[in-house]
Amino acid sequence: MDGVPASTGPVRLDVRMTLKALVPMAHVRSVPRSIDFYRKLGFVEGNTHTPEGGREPVWAWLTSGGAQIMLALASELVDPEKQAVLFYVYAPDVEAFRSTLIEAGVDAGPIQHPFYAPRGEFRVTDPDGYVLMVTHT
Repeated sequence: MDGVPASTGPVRLDVRMTLKALVPMAHVRSVPRSIDFYRKLGFVEGNTHTPEGGREPVWAWLTSGGAQIMLALASELVDPEKQAVLFYVYAPDVEAFRSTLIEAGVDAGPIQHPFYAPRGEFRVTDPDGYVLMVTHT
């Protein structure tokens, strides 16, 4: 393919370049509102930042088991139609997780069974239009 280097076999990485995690940071309209939403998915606050003289956090780092996400106050309007990323969330029991979300008032889509998720997955959309796909571990 043009512009893509051909593979030359296995890549040997310097151990100093081995990554430990990849943590997405989503720009949101309201950090507190997003924290409340992600709490329903089992996340807890690791850290938050409220600027001096500010009334609410403008940044948060949330965790749930091995999952992490950062939330940052957007500097421009957030357009839910332009969120071009999917976040995959892995749960041990998709049906039970979906039931728990529905009981918490979260609009969880129907469980689908695509070829890559034969045990099922479902869609949840956060308040800013980010799509979370919940599937089995």
